[in-house]
Amino acid sequence: MTTIVQSAVDALRQGKTLLYPTDTIWGIGCDARLSQAVEKLYRIKQRDHSKSMLILCTKEVLAEEYKNLVSWLLEPTERPTTYILPAAVWQPLLPCGVATNLPAADGSLGIRLPRHAFCQQVINALGAPLVSSSANLSGEPSPRSYEDISMQLRSRVDFCVPMCPEFATGESTGSRIIKVNSDGSRTVIRP
Repeated sequence: MTTIVQSAVDALRQGKTLLYPTDTIWGIGCDARLSQAVEKLYRIKQRDHSKSMLILCTKEVLAEEYKNLVSWLLEPTERPTTYILPAAVWQPLLPCGVATNLPAADGSLGIRLPRHAFCQQVINALGAPLVSSSANLSGEPSPRSYEDISMQLRSRVDFCVPMCPEFATGESTGSRIIKVNSDGSRTVIRP
């Protein structure tokens, strides 16, 4: 698995896109700092820019001095959870920054800390968050397994992580999504 992780990181550093397993469903992504790579993901998915994408992050790439402010983000939940955070919260957390075309129009950004070992290894080796969007074309159903990913999408991505038994998660749905409002209240977007 180390060779696959290194190959994925090498591709990401070159601004390439990636088809990869996550702690939920298979996703496509790129280095979250690279605007051109983010733009390529929008083209691959045939997705409108009004529908933002989220990032996967690990504790190791978050700014240490702000972790206590969002300790709830770091706490494990019963199922994978994406938090949509206002800019005032996520910007100080990410010292490496993200591409300007990644946050939503209101400045918010979805962040999830994945439990999946492959994702964690790639993010830590890259030293930056990884964009994550379901591995489907816009408007099509999200794939429940690797076999459900269309060949059209696979052919558009620069590097496809091979399906290995150790990458299986048993998950077949996307994450729960909770929006954290500017007043600190929370709204469940997807249970």
